[in-house]
Amino acid sequence: MSTLDELDGWHRELRKQFPIITGAPEQAYLDSAATAQKPRAVLDAVHHYLTTANANAGRGTYTWANATTTLVERTRTRVAAFLGDPAPGQPSGVHFVSGTTEGLRTVARDWLPRHLRDGDEIIVPFADHQANALPWLEAQQLLADRGVRVRVRELPYDPASHDYDHRALPGLVTERTAFVAATHVHHVYGADMNVHRIRAAVGPDVPICLDAAQSVGHLPVDVGRLDVDFVVFSGHKALALPGTGAVWARNTRGPEFRPGGWSGTPNTCGIAGLEAALDWLDAAGTDRIRRWTTALATRLTDGLSGSDAYQVLGCGQSLAADSPVQRREAIVTFRHRAIPSNDLGFVLASHGLMVRADGHCQARAGETDTSVRVSLHAYNSPEEIDRLLAALPDV
Repeated sequence: MSTLDELDGWHRELRKQFPIITGAPEQAYLDSAATAQKPRAVLDAVHHYLTTANANAGRGTYTWANATTTLVERTRTRVAAFLGDPAPGQPSGVHFVSGTTEGLRTVARDWLPRHLRDGDEIIVPFADHQANALPWLEAQQLLADRGVRVRVRELPYDPASHDYDHRALPGLVTERTAFVAATHVHHVYGADMNVHRIRAAVGPDVPICLDAAQSVGHLPVDVGRLDVDFVVFSGHKALALPGTGAVWARNTRGPEFRPGGWSGTPNTCGIAGLEAALDWLDAAGTDRIRRWTTALATRLTDGLSGSDAYQVLGCGQSLAADSPVQRREAIVTFRHRAIPSNDLGFVLASHGLMVRADGHCQARAGETDTSVRVSLHAYNSPEEIDRLLAALPDV
């Protein structure tokens, strides 16, 4: 029995829980890497909070304020547990931010400069999302303004697999390597970037910061197994509301992570939604979500690989049905060999197929040409993949 057949009943029950999906059956939403849709449980949790306990956190002593403060602190612990932190708060911490971009910039601005000395080196992924490249260059400039010189080195990529080049990486590591930034799942190629190999290459003492925007909420994330020092993610990609994300910090290598300045009022509505989203994801099972979306991505890549008109980006070996390497993690990106990707995106939209068609915010070493990205979640169906594959020949 195939994965799609095995999990068919599970999927149908989950799909019913997304009002925007069931309310527009003529549309196929295939852009979950940009933002995920919200289950009824998240919408209900936000409504319940706003109609029963809406107040500021950590500012008052009355009932609603205390309930809001409890919500915020409870959700910190919930995030840590969801990420597999074996002992939340001892000494790790969770800090709420607006999303992955702000979270990475907060690490770069408020933590990294305190960790680096003149002559240190950091390794940065310049073919990933620019949100995981620009903050580290900002930190370099901030330190340069203070007379502290830090060298930024590029995390190497294997041009064949589009994974990090773990064979070349050890050659970049020196006694002055003080920090590595990496991505868990690539937002264009859909590949698990095998972060455990980075730890093996850089050794036990170098802090690693992980952009987990495309993994948290899509597949199991275990900070114990990953052995990284920061995990940063956006709530809106994990079925919660926009404007909420988190930084999990291990706080064992280098100084304790503390965001600078006065924190102000947290996004309490977003935090209520995030707690509900994590509960929903645990009940659904991120392992099953991963199996389902990987099977859908396989269905799509197998269909595309049979056409000479389309080029699928990423590892070529992962296109084969008997692939010796991992298949794509819920993201499939491709180009038509003759039609501009932006035009292709408009044509697909006219068929009710909502995809992303642009440059995908890649950093300076990423793809220079636009492409079409299909990104999936638990609510997507095999029928939607078949609709897309049926529409492509008409293009």
